[in-house]
Amino acid sequence: MTEDSTLVLSKVSALNEAVTGSVKSVFRAWEQRLNSSEGHLESNEGDPELIVFIPFTSDVKLKSISVVGGADGTSPSKMRAFINRDGIDFSDAQSMQAIQEWDLAENLQGILEYQTRYSRFQSVGNLTLHFPDNFGGDTTQIQYIGLKGEATQLKRNAVTTIVYEIMPNPSDHKTHAEGGGGLSHVD
Repeated sequence: MTEDSTLVLSKVSALNEAVTGSVKSVFRAWEQRLNSSEGHLESNEGDPELIVFIPFTSDVKLKSISVVGGADGTSPSKMRAFINRDGIDFSDAQSMQAIQEWDLAENLQGILEYQTRYSRFQSVGNLTLHFPDNFGGDTTQIQYIGLKGEATQLKRNAVTTIVYEIMPNPSDHKTHAEGGGGLSHVD
């Protein structure tokens, strides 16, 4: 996705992050993917599992995902993706069938992209990424997450108030005579 993408950064969240809100720092421009001063996402000590929830303002067609992990065994070793599912927690992630799973490499230079099964990632309103394990570190670190794809359509807000007129009230409606036309209103 580009910098003007449909990702809703303010609503991106993570479960098991050591520093609340740090997940937002891993979504940045491709050119900044190796800039460690921008911040990183890290799991709690002794528990390498992470879940990242990514909502979009419009449906997207997702082509690939790039993940730059941390050094010394803290890079995630596996990634599982769920689409259009709100509120996934760790027990859900472990028991549910992911739409796709990848075995990850330690991608410290940020050169690897993981292709999606494109036909399954056509109308993605939100994406949940589950990182169940790493390469042996006490924590899992993610420096960068990049998403490549394109927006398909804007989401429309549902209409919440509709007034139906079952019995018309004549006083609510102007007649042609009142509006300057040639017909008059008959009661």
